Amino acid sequence: MHSLQAKIALAYLSLAALVVGLSAVALFELARIEEKVREGGKVTELFDATLEMRRFEKNHLLYAQPSDLDEHGRFVARIRELAARDVAVIDTLAGTGTAALLTAVLSDYAAAMSRHVDAPLDDALAAAVRAYGYRIVTLGENLAQRERRSVDLAIRRHRQNFQYFLAAVATILVMTGFFLARLVTRPLKAMEVHMEAVASGQLKRLEPDSSDREFVSLTGAFNHVLEELERRQHTLVRSEKLASLGTLLSGVAHELNNPLSNISSSAQILREDPDVAPALRSELIEDIDSETLRARRIVRALLDYSGDREFRPTPLGLAELVEETLRFLKNKRPTGVDVRLDVAPSLAIVADRPRLQQVFLNLILNAYDAMGSAGVLEISAHRLDTDARDDSFPAALDGCHTGAPVVEIEIADDGPGIPPELLDRVFDPFVTTKAVGHGSGLGLFVAYEIIEKHGGCMAADNRPGGGARFRIRLPIDQKDAP
Repeated sequence: MHSLQAKIALAYLSLAALVVGLSAVALFELARIEEKVREGGKVTELFDATLEMRRFEKNHLLYAQPSDLDEHGRFVARIRELAARDVAVIDTLAGTGTAALLTAVLSDYAAAMSRHVDAPLDDALAAAVRAYGYRIVTLGENLAQRERRSVDLAIRRHRQNFQYFLAAVATILVMTGFFLARLVTRPLKAMEVHMEAVASGQLKRLEPDSSDREFVSLTGAFNHVLEELERRQHTLVRSEKLASLGTLLSGVAHELNNPLSNISSSAQILREDPDVAPALRSELIEDIDSETLRARRIVRALLDYSGDREFRPTPLGLAELVEETLRFLKNKRPTGVDVRLDVAPSLAIVADRPRLQQVFLNLILNAYDAMGSAGVLEISAHRLDTDARDDSFPAALDGCHTGAPVVEIEIADDGPGIPPELLDRVFDPFVTTKAVGHGSGLGLFVAYEIIEKHGGCMAADNRPGGGARFRIRLPIDQKDAP
């Protein structure tokens, strides 16, 4: 057997067969107990009838009331009827012939009572009646005790069998767990260790730790991916940590998502409301046009990022660029998030506009995702004169100490912040705090590369009051950039 699926199916079917078998045995045991309870009801009914017969016997012997004698005769007939009906139950409990003995003693008892009725003053006849009555009650009581013991024994056996069943289930579950751990968990754990090594940059081929077809296929696919990463390493730019052209395409999708989303939203509004006001229609069309241009700029910026285009810094107003970016992201902004902007309108820098906008887009979107449905996003910028001895900036940023005037930009949120163990690696590729499937881990890496290209530096830390903070320093004039 060289298929993991077949092995798991076999384990499942084995457990299912065990459960079905144990359930059948348990139902059989319960049926036996139910039958014992029904037999107990019959014996109890017989015993109760004997007690009632003795009660009316005593009343008649004491008071000689005709009504007591009638009730006594009725219960004698009832006992005779029950003894004839439940012969099998009585003989099973007390031995063969017990039902016949009870019927015979009951006949003698009825005859003695008849003789006593004819001679009520004869004490010997009264004593005979009492003796026969006592013997009948003793037989009934003996039957009731035997029945209780029989039911108790059946319950004890059922409890003991149930304990055996539980022990068997526990043993098989442990064996199944060991089986799955040996055949599934251990190879998966080994593969996880190998993949973590690959994620840290060690492009080492995997060797299958299991002969199962699924693991062999998965290992082969992963090794094929490694071969592709190695084969396409010459297309990577600015970092040895991007491993293939596929990761670059992931970055393209990550960066193009926002303008494409805005274009789709505007187009959807125009399609759903053909009677939209001309002013709004014009605004939506302008948004589509501007977002299309922005998408084109992103493509051009990514081409430039890959070394195909020239870096083109131009003078631009920082406040206008931040406000434009916030407008682009208005549909992404949660309703409960408050944005506080503190950027002087006159503050200007020389930078590549689409690239710097990529940085703002990424940081603002990350802040929105971190805060969720409510929070405060603070964006501020101010001029700062630094010198070579300035060490107030967090993290190890030797390239930031230019000794020239810079603009320090701060983007901070009041979300959960960055886990301490990720602070030193937050700008590495594929490192993300988002859930699996909700982040490629490339956004901050691309932003860091863009800031570096401007001759600036970027750092991340957590605010004392809670939340993440990203600080960027850019030279005011590109001639001051290294």
